Amino acid sequence: MNRLLLFFSAFVLLTISAFRTTLPSDQATVRPTETKHINWLTIQQAYALTQKKPKKFVVDVYTDWCGWCKVMDRETFSKPAIVDYVNENYYPVRFNAEQTGDVTLGQNTFKYVSSSGGKGVHELAAALLRNQLSYPTTVFLDEKFNLIQPIAGYLEPRTFHQIVTYFGNNYHQKEPFDKYKAGTYARDFQADLKTTK
Repeated sequence: MNRLLLFFSAFVLLTISAFRTTLPSDQATVRPTETKHINWLTIQQAYALTQKKPKKFVVDVYTDWCGWCKVMDRETFSKPAIVDYVNENYYPVRFNAEQTGDVTLGQNTFKYVSSSGGKGVHELAAALLRNQLSYPTTVFLDEKFNLIQPIAGYLEPRTFHQIVTYFGNNYHQKEPFDKYKAGTYARDFQADLKTTK
């Protein structure tokens, strides 16, 4: 009987301690970490800003239905080293290739063009992608809005970081990309991406 009572008492104490809650004053205040994000602009905002302070553009051309576009948002555009580099060195633009509103840049107006199948494409997206419609596509433009290069497809974080630093620091004018990845990038930038989660 004593063993049964002892067992029951131990069971009750363990149960009570398992469900015991701590008071807020017993805990240190935990603040959620602030998530960094790319400060996306419209193409019109970026175009106006570059008239006053020239910078290169990185344009994320996407569609609402594109699954890999969403993966790139979640996996690539969320890395702190990428966020910091893009925000500092580029005017980052998100452009929906199927948006229907007109876009006026300087003297040029770009419109949505519908197709017989119901879906259409925006003229600006077609121009940026050289009529090679693929989503996502990352487009790099220089400070004067001249096309440097569109790069079609999902870019995982390391590849995107290599490319964005290659164009951002004008290494594309100095050395081939493969030489840059093996030399300059490995020496000057690779650690930035590794130290962030």
